[in-house]
Amino acid sequence: MKLAHCLGVTLLLATSAHVYAKETITVYTAFETDLLADFKNTFQKSHPDIDINWVRDSTGVITAKLLAEGKNTQADVIWGLAGSSLALLKEQGVIKPFTPVGVQSLKPTMLDPQANQAWYGHDAFFNVVCFNEIIAKQLNLPKPTTWEDLTKPIYKGHIVMPNPSSSGTGYTQVSAWLQTMGSEQGWDYMTRLDNNIAKYTHSGSKPCVESAQGETVIGISFALRAAKLKSQGAPIDLILPEGIGWDTEAVALVNTDSKAAQALVNWSVSKEANELYNTVYPVVAHKEVNGNVKNYPDVESAIADIDFNAMANDRAAVLKKWSAHFESRTENRS
Repeated sequence: MKLAHCLGVTLLLATSAHVYAKETITVYTAFETDLLADFKNTFQKSHPDIDINWVRDSTGVITAKLLAEGKNTQADVIWGLAGSSLALLKEQGVIKPFTPVGVQSLKPTMLDPQANQAWYGHDAFFNVVCFNEIIAKQLNLPKPTTWEDLTKPIYKGHIVMPNPSSSGTGYTQVSAWLQTMGSEQGWDYMTRLDNNIAKYTHSGSKPCVESAQGETVIGISFALRAAKLKSQGAPIDLILPEGIGWDTEAVALVNTDSKAAQALVNWSVSKEANELYNTVYPVVAHKEVNGNVKNYPDVESAIADIDFNAMANDRAAVLKKWSAHFESRTENRS
């Protein structure tokens, strides 16, 4: 009896452990760090048996990491990475074709435009120019309104922008300049702008953070962070020169054998998830979700007309040329 009882207890414990064991999936992301907990916790309310192991860095770093790892990547899902990066990863066979539940409720303009769709946008992220009005007044600096204004000698040493090799914000703006100005004029513009650059950062948010803190006057940066900082009382004006860079953050499946990974992708395009995105992004993919975000600039009149396939295909050549000319002003990684 004692042996049978012990075996029964052992079996019960083993069964209980199996029932309550969580499956952990690895998710590569470029989401802002302060969003991760909300996204994970909301997902787990309906999927308590799935845990997320985040691998987070800026867009450029995550993209380079995935390209280096290739089909041997440890990622199960990529969630919160630029659509242009995912287009490139699709060509490399890193992400797999997959049709999430509810995809018909998403705006077609924010989805993989190719056959055998493999990535699905959930929000659009935009760039902005942050301008510290207090420091500018102290230094007698006028407010710029155009990209050309930023090349004026009066702004020398007062501009910070992201390095496009490590920051998606940086790369989207470089792409926007090249596509709207043309290649020759775009590179000429960046050469003249470089004369006024204090440094290039590895983070797309950092230039605006430094502008808000008075460490620089002008930061070419990430509009989401800019809106948050302004809402917190930062003395910054948000400027939208015509031809502002943008991209869509998107989700894609890597591990097609994982039901948990598929569940996350399905949830990531749901109305519930889009309502969560909409608390920080004014433009999201779900057709029925369209709330406003406090202090987020009206980007509709200023955004560049972007060819995302060209952005993806030209990436390596553009970054190689940019680094050869401008890398020396990039800050050291801490």
